[in-house]
Amino acid sequence: MASSVGVDDYALTRVPDSARYSWWSVAIQRFGQVSALSQFLLGATVGFGMSFWQAFLAFTLGSVILELITILVGVIGMREGLSTSMIARWTGFGRGGSALIGLAIGISLIGWFGIQSAVSAQGLVSLIGGLPEWAWALVFGLLVTAIVVRGFHSMAWTAYLTVPAFLILVGWSIISELSSHDVAALVSSAPPGPGLSLLEGTTLVAGGFIVGAVITPDMTRFNRTTGDVVKQTLVGITLGEYVIGMAGVLLAHAVKSAEITTIVTSSVGWVGLLIVIAGTIKINDWNLYSSGLGVVNFIGTVSGRKAHRGLITAVLGIVGSVLAAAGILGAFSDFLTLLGVAFPPIAGIMVAEYFVVKKWRGELEAARAKGTVPEDAPVWVPATIVVWVASALIGKFVEWGLPSINSLVVAFVLYVVAGKLGLVRGIGRSRTADADPVPAV
Repeated sequence: MASSVGVDDYALTRVPDSARYSWWSVAIQRFGQVSALSQFLLGATVGFGMSFWQAFLAFTLGSVILELITILVGVIGMREGLSTSMIARWTGFGRGGSALIGLAIGISLIGWFGIQSAVSAQGLVSLIGGLPEWAWALVFGLLVTAIVVRGFHSMAWTAYLTVPAFLILVGWSIISELSSHDVAALVSSAPPGPGLSLLEGTTLVAGGFIVGAVITPDMTRFNRTTGDVVKQTLVGITLGEYVIGMAGVLLAHAVKSAEITTIVTSSVGWVGLLIVIAGTIKINDWNLYSSGLGVVNFIGTVSGRKAHRGLITAVLGIVGSVLAAAGILGAFSDFLTLLGVAFPPIAGIMVAEYFVVKKWRGELEAARAKGTVPEDAPVWVPATIVVWVASALIGKFVEWGLPSINSLVVAFVLYVVAGKLGLVRGIGRSRTADADPVPAV
């Protein structure tokens, strides 16, 4: 039954070299994640509270932070060919910790999948009508689910269609709206809304995509080289932040509003809404895809059985769509935001273990040479759990600086210190039931 529901897409094994893609195929999906409704809204929010050049500096600082994190974590994914939650087993978290990560990713991203579906349903009601909002939420959610069940290949083709469509929207919005304004005056004008500091603007930019940066291995496991990871990150994030984000800044100055619907509809009307929905598909498919990978790892860890990614993705997509249709996801937004605090330290710990402490790096390399994953993994690494919780609390309660970056840097430093003091030790060993050779393709 499960094998007939989509493709497994190497959910618990390494992606073989023969199944990897060109850097551009992956880059356009990365760009698709950043070129979405949420990024346009981010630009409008920043532009509403900052001058053009202040916003430019905030986007520059935020982009550098995101690119550094994305490249470091992405290189791990490319080298090992494994998903984020699978890599976590041998980058400081152990099998138990990786299960927690998989569950956190699954809950968080399926929540955001539902929220994005609900937002798109609102646009479809105003655009087409015909069905009530709850029905459009179901239709939109199930459409994205059908795409994601077919795996990375299907999602790549979706990106080829939706990303250019979204770029057309941005170009059309800029031309149609700014043609009646003095661009030089907009660039030099004061922010139309309550002011934001550089720190607040940079926080918005970096925090807006930090979870996407942390789960980068889910995508870069399909890359071929380190250079591909660097190129796709620089192209995808830089274009997404500057082209989409700064377009939102200019339009916020032009229409004196941070409301994305006002900006888009005042520029291109119903066509704009239609393409915004196409852009939303491109971020929502990755919400569901990474959620499925996380839950597959969680089920495999807890039950010892290999769950099929396609079937799990279909179930999660249906659940997320039903929750969106029921209209109850709004009550979860605060919880999802709180859960998001737990993600940045994951990247800090993974990078510290893989590149500095290297407690389990040798096991990964030895297994990689044989085309498998390591035969076993530590069950728990207590020091990692302590570092993870402490760093997340710092990110939540310390108000100085960038919260997400604070927690990430603290996690990196604490883990390195713990490693140098010999405190990073696993408790128990658990056999990797899915340590099968990479299938020939």
